[in-house]
Amino acid sequence: MKLSRYKREYNYSYAFGATLVLELIKTHPELITRVFLRPNLEKQGDKLTEIISSLRQNGINIIETTKAFNVLGAKENCLLIAEFNKPQNSIDCDKGTPHVVLVNPSDAGNLGTIMRSAVAFGYENIAIISPSVDPYDPKTIRASMGAIFHLNIASFSSIKEYQNSNLARQLYAFMLNSTAQTLSEVLPNNNHYSIVFGNEASGLPTNFCNETGAKAIYIPQSPNVDSLNLSVAASIAMYTFSHKK
Repeated sequence: MKLSRYKREYNYSYAFGATLVLELIKTHPELITRVFLRPNLEKQGDKLTEIISSLRQNGINIIETTKAFNVLGAKENCLLIAEFNKPQNSIDCDKGTPHVVLVNPSDAGNLGTIMRSAVAFGYENIAIISPSVDPYDPKTIRASMGAIFHLNIASFSSIKEYQNSNLARQLYAFMLNSTAQTLSEVLPNNNHYSIVFGNEASGLPTNFCNETGAKAIYIPQSPNVDSLNLSVAASIAMYTFSHKK
């Protein structure tokens, strides 16, 4: 049984823990290649029993072993690890589907939290502009609480590449410039739009709107804090836009 800790270049990844494994079974059981189970579990509990039953129904190989948990770096309270093939996703470019665009996100926790909020507020498509943190890093998957398995995710080398594949889509860039409007002032005409966020440390470049035709938006806040966390700002934006229909 060949095992090694996850690397970005692998075409597969791992979901650690019962909650993530169950979500993966519900959404994409065909992607699961094998599942590692801690041996000699005296009290499985209803949830674990349900997962094992579902795995068997789907013909998925269950391997009882301690080695996998040690090699892959699982915590002691982790009872299950699913190895799965990364999906060959492409985002939906239909005019009725909004996108979330993340330019050079660098933190797995932030990316996973944004995924979770996206699913909560009805967004199904996330475009990631490289360089970026890996969306299929187990840390990102864990932070998403399984939301990643409900999303279409695609990576692009630049914002221009993204725009070339999504013609006539209105971009709303969250940044401050001389023309920026408050979030409450903006009302999209339809769902053929993208809300764009920059890197946690540097945000979007100052010339972003000039180069892309994006409209600048900002979230008004108290002067007593420097800025909002990326995942918080993105969540506020997604919630607000989803209620402007």
